[in-house]
Amino acid sequence: MTDLLLPPLGGAARRRRVVGCVLRDYFVLRRSVPRVFEIVYWPLVELLIWGYVSVFLSARNVPTVIATLLGGVLLWQITFRSQSEVSLSFLEDVWARNLLNVFAAPVSAWEYLAGLVVFGALKLLAGSVIMALLAFGLYGFGIFSLGPALLPFVVLLLALGWALGVVTIAVVLRFGQSAEVIAWALSFAFQPFAAVFYPVAVLPAGMQAVAHIVPASYVFEGMRSVLAVRGVDWSALGWAAALDAAYVLAALVLFARMLAKARASGHLSRFGE
Repeated sequence: MTDLLLPPLGGAARRRRVVGCVLRDYFVLRRSVPRVFEIVYWPLVELLIWGYVSVFLSARNVPTVIATLLGGVLLWQITFRSQSEVSLSFLEDVWARNLLNVFAAPVSAWEYLAGLVVFGALKLLAGSVIMALLAFGLYGFGIFSLGPALLPFVVLLLALGWALGVVTIAVVLRFGQSAEVIAWALSFAFQPFAAVFYPVAVLPAGMQAVAHIVPASYVFEGMRSVLAVRGVDWSALGWAAALDAAYVLAALVLFARMLAKARASGHLSRFGE
């Protein structure tokens, strides 16, 4: 349990083990055409659907629709894909009955988790570049129009997605493969409160209260503010960063506890059956 709560990675041996986890997933990916195709397919479908919806509304003089919808689609993919890539990489070990081999290898839980995050980030980067180019080519929307705020937006959304991915892994460790649906459902449970395509103000009071503790809501409010040339509330982004830190810490503690329980109870062995 405690190996997960160590300080940031240090030492050549530890870095080599993390790189080894990344390379393992890369070798599996490059030999699977469906997995490579999936990196682009779902983001492309969403981009086309919402892009042409925004073109339709823009033709009816609804201001800033294209930029708002496409910005929302592109930024939401960062949270969704960062969560799903971490979750699915773990589930692939579960489906292949390889999880016991992973934990029997001389790799700590921290190193394994870091490998999943790094590999997922590389896949996300590839998909995001393709989506950004398509958004610019098809609709003339450049993600860099968000200016200096783009970097903190991306970092905040990545942190939330990774936290949700770690929670997914913890839940599957606790409840087994029957809980794997959470890999697809968890981020979408947050989407209504993240206010991706609409302001927080349109939500009912109870949902607004929840939205205020969802870091992504501050990012999408900030995105709309930038596109409307009103600037960014940096103090709000600071609060979002604090929330992200709390989410990540809680996720890591939950993962450590669920892994410790699975090991102590022998439930970890069911992933090798």
